[in-house]
Amino acid sequence: MDALTLASWNLHRGQGRDGRVDPGRILGALETGLAPERPDIVVLQEADDESPRQAGFLDIARVESATGLRRLEGHEWGPHSHGFQGNVVLVSPALRVTHAQPLDLPGVWPRGALVLDLLRPRLRLVAVHLSLSLALRVVQMRTIGQFHARRPAMPLVVTGDLNEWRPWNGAPFSRRVAGVALHGPLVRSFPAVRPLLPLDRVLCDVPGAVTELRALREACFRDASDHLPVVAQLTLRPEATSG
Repeated sequence: MDALTLASWNLHRGQGRDGRVDPGRILGALETGLAPERPDIVVLQEADDESPRQAGFLDIARVESATGLRRLEGHEWGPHSHGFQGNVVLVSPALRVTHAQPLDLPGVWPRGALVLDLLRPRLRLVAVHLSLSLALRVVQMRTIGQFHARRPAMPLVVTGDLNEWRPWNGAPFSRRVAGVALHGPLVRSFPAVRPLLPLDRVLCDVPGAVTELRALREACFRDASDHLPVVAQLTLRPEATSG
């Protein structure tokens, strides 16, 4: 078996439940709440501010030190950004990334994804923050699916704030739209103070590969953002990753 621990968190641009933007509070939550989960990959959404230059507000060196992970570099939106359209990916130094690139997605508000291929386990990870609009989520997942179809074949994992509130995966993640059927358990992650909606997900086109999904409910997360982070266990059989 090839196994990974994968975490996703929408940082709400550092704005906590008290309305204050406090990057130190985000760092503290990552250090004391998320790092003990020992994730192999962490994907963050809204990790840059929403001004036109999309400037990063985190101390990335301290985030890397706290998590033991390294930020995927070279695909930032601009010179002041930490990520691409607010998406940041942190990866364990033990994992080998063989290909990485940003992917523009259509939408009323600028949207994008970071796509990276891993050698072992051999899989393609798409870190994304999808639109609030169902119609736009369909178009965005169609774009991701078409990109995936043109790349070398390997298992596909889509993760992030997918903004799908229904207690099923829905049309954007169906084979008719994405070209593959995406599967994964659900957990309520929004709003952080009293979670009702399963907006944050980890989906894979290999049925049963996402064996566990949990929302971290500690006070440090509820205070720091309007989303709770989710942590998934991803397990792939060798035959699923061969090719």
